[in-house]
Amino acid sequence: MKKNLRFVAYLLTFAVGMWGGNLLIKKMTGNSDGQQAAEAMLERPAPAFSLADIEGKVRDSREWDGKVRVINFWATWCPPCRSETPMFVEMQEKYGAAGLQFIGIAIDDADKVLDFMDTYGINYPMLIGDDDAIAVAKRYGNRFGALPYTVIVDRSGRIRHVQRGELKREVAEQVFRKLL
Repeated sequence: MKKNLRFVAYLLTFAVGMWGGNLLIKKMTGNSDGQQAAEAMLERPAPAFSLADIEGKVRDSREWDGKVRVINFWATWCPPCRSETPMFVEMQEKYGAAGLQFIGIAIDDADKVLDFMDTYGINYPMLIGDDDAIAVAKRYGNRFGALPYTVIVDRSGRIRHVQRGELKREVAEQVFRKLL
């Protein structure tokens, strides 16, 4: 009987610890707050920004006005970022003539990004930034620094979709069908 009670006590302690730990992790990473901040950006005008591209030339976000923009914040060390990149390359090729423009914003070292671009055959502009890129991501609703973080902006400059984490093909296609 004592063994059974002790086992139940251990089991309860474990369950409460797991539940509490999960709540703590969510609070620390801002999962629910972060999702709310991202969703609060929907229908708002996309903030303008300027960042250097991979070659050091400063690019202004307004140069892509009138296009459907897919702004992707990412890093070479981020597995979901690496996973979605081939799809982005494919979709830029497929929908570019229809007015779709992917824009990568790497929060990473330029040399690593250049190697990554060569490996994956990236066919869209790549901007680089550390603190500046993080500040832009925050202005787009990424309060907790989630990567990847993707924002889709319509032709009139309004934010129509925000994705914390990997953007799946089905979701992207659905959004593009509405905007292109």
